[in-house]
Amino acid sequence: MKRILLTGRCGQVGWELERSLSPLGQVFACDHAALDLTNPDRIRERVRELKPDLVVNAAAYTAVDQAETEPELALAVNGIAPGVLAEEAKRLGALLVHYSTDYVFDGTKPAPYTEADIPNPINVYGRSKLAGEQAIREVGGEHLILRTSWVYGLRGRNFLLTMMRLAAERPLLRVVADQVGAPTWCRSIAETTAALLARGDGPRGLFHLAAGGETSWHGFAAAIVAALGATATVERIATDDYPLPARRPANSRLDCAQLRKLDIALPAWESQLALCLDDR
Repeated sequence: MKRILLTGRCGQVGWELERSLSPLGQVFACDHAALDLTNPDRIRERVRELKPDLVVNAAAYTAVDQAETEPELALAVNGIAPGVLAEEAKRLGALLVHYSTDYVFDGTKPAPYTEADIPNPINVYGRSKLAGEQAIREVGGEHLILRTSWVYGLRGRNFLLTMMRLAAERPLLRVVADQVGAPTWCRSIAETTAALLARGDGPRGLFHLAAGGETSWHGFAAAIVAALGATATVERIATDDYPLPARRPANSRLDCAQLRKLDIALPAWESQLALCLDDR
C-alpha cells in the first residue's frame, strides 16, 4: 500500500481527504500539533520519518484579514512550508499535491481566469499562496497544484457556517454583491483529488478546480437562507459598503477547462450546496 502523508487534518479539505484518500493507501494525517508547518526542520524530520510515497498538503493559513497583520506567519505556512515539502518529496521520489487559491489573481479580468493567466495578488494571503506555488515549481519535483475558490463545509470557519448562524440571529443580512466566484464544497475537492490520484500516472502541474457556474457572495447567501427556510432578508451591498483589512478580487471565477479535458468536472455550486446541507 502507498504511504500517504496528509497535512491539515483538522481543516475543511483535510478532514474530507483523510477519508477520501484511505482507499489509495495508508494515510498518516497530521494536524498542527503533529506537524508544525512553521518549523522547516520539523517538516523535514517528519517526512523522513514517514517516508511517504505521496504528500498531500491541505494545511494553510486561511485567515485572510488577519494575514494583513501577520504576514510572516502567513508566508511561513503558505509560502515556505510547501517548498520544504516539495524538496523532501522530490528527495523521496514522491508526488506532492498542494492546494492554492483564486486569490492569487487581482480580479480585474472580465472573464474566468485560466492557468496561463499571470497572477497578481492584492492581499497578503494571496501573495503567500502564490509564494507556495512558486516554491513548489522551483524545486522541480513531481507535483499537482489545484487552485480552488470560495471553499466551504460544515466544519471550521467559513461563509456557509457564518450565514447559517446569522440567518438564525438576524432579520436582515447585508452581503456583498459585486464579487463573483464559485462556492466549492470541500468534500467535492477531496473526492476529486482522490479520483485524480487513483489514475496512477495522473495529471501533473497546475489545474483549476472549482464548482460549476458562478454567483456573488449575495447570491450564495440568498441560496443558503432559502435552503434553510429562514426568514431573514438578504440585502445587496457593494464591497465599499463593507470595508475589510484585506482587499478581495472582484472576479474569482476560475476556468476549469483543463480538468474537463480529463473528464473531471465538479457539479454546479447549487448542487454542491444542496448535498452539503443534506449532510448535516
